[in-house]
Amino acid sequence: MNSLQRILAIFLKELRQLARDKPTFGMVVMIPLIQLLLFGYAINTDVRHLPVAVVDFADNSGSRAIIAAVQASQAVNAIRYEHSVLQAEEVMRQGDVRAILIIPKDFEHRMALRETAAQWLVDGSDPMISSAIKQLRDMSAGEVPGFYSEPINPLFEITLYYNPEQRAVVNIVPGLVGVILTMTMIMFTSAALVRERERGNLELLITTPVKPMELMIGKIVPYVFIGLLQVWIILALGFLIFSVPVDGSVAQMLWATLLFIAASLTMGLILSTLATTQLQASQMTVFILLPSILLSGFMFPFEGMPKAAQWLAELLPATHYMRLMRGIILRGASISHMWMDVIALVVFTLSGIVIAAMRFKKTLD
Repeated sequence: MNSLQRILAIFLKELRQLARDKPTFGMVVMIPLIQLLLFGYAINTDVRHLPVAVVDFADNSGSRAIIAAVQASQAVNAIRYEHSVLQAEEVMRQGDVRAILIIPKDFEHRMALRETAAQWLVDGSDPMISSAIKQLRDMSAGEVPGFYSEPINPLFEITLYYNPEQRAVVNIVPGLVGVILTMTMIMFTSAALVRERERGNLELLITTPVKPMELMIGKIVPYVFIGLLQVWIILALGFLIFSVPVDGSVAQMLWATLLFIAASLTMGLILSTLATTQLQASQMTVFILLPSILLSGFMFPFEGMPKAAQWLAELLPATHYMRLMRGIILRGASISHMWMDVIALVVFTLSGIVIAAMRFKKTLD
């Protein structure tokens, strides 16, 4: 047998081994497929249909015409109509809208004098969002039905809230907390049970009176403290190096973090019951980590994604944690006003730990 035949023999052996290793073969196919779908379909930096609130002090045909004109641009979608600026600002603080359009009583008089006619208050914590609203500043008055087409420069005044300097790092640091916790918490716990099995300790655990649920809880508690330590390190360095302050309640931020850590750890435990080796467990974390980075709103605005991608993102704990952290840290929002995201994390945790315990019991059987 010459050298070429020996190489061919090894090549065929590797192919057969790969075909028999179904988890690895599945990942060879699924990872490029998922990346192609995520980058090609879900990722869209062209932000449209941003949810906004309107405070219409003029309340006449002219003001309704300009609201219709800005909506026709497809950049924004007016979902709330408030009676006062304070009410609208509170809605934006809670994260329900990303900007507020304020139309003054003398709106039509300003248009006649070719003066700046109305004002946008914008959530500037995400530079991509504020850039999309800024494009409306130079909108032509001729696009508003019933008004002359003479140029008014600018038609809108723009005021940025929460991040007036438009620093990208202000938006990235709170989101980075979620990405790092997703990466480390899922990776740590996904190898937890597999490591016990590989070391032969699982048989010892089976002979003890420890119940599956008790084992699951005992496995995740140490990593809770590790996750909290990581959060403090990231936020402290973010403040010291990049001057990113925490405007909201530190206690509420910790509660949100504890919920997210618990949700991430239970997801890791589920992977741990599916994998047979630590290598497989690490590879499986890619299926959660990649969409968590791309769909959670960390890199690209959530509003810019198609509806199907947004529904998929709602199934990721990282999406809800990003909203909570950015709301508390950047806008000083209260966790009680973002209760939907809190409930989502609680549901993730409870359902995850039950599934992991059931899967572990099945493994023992």
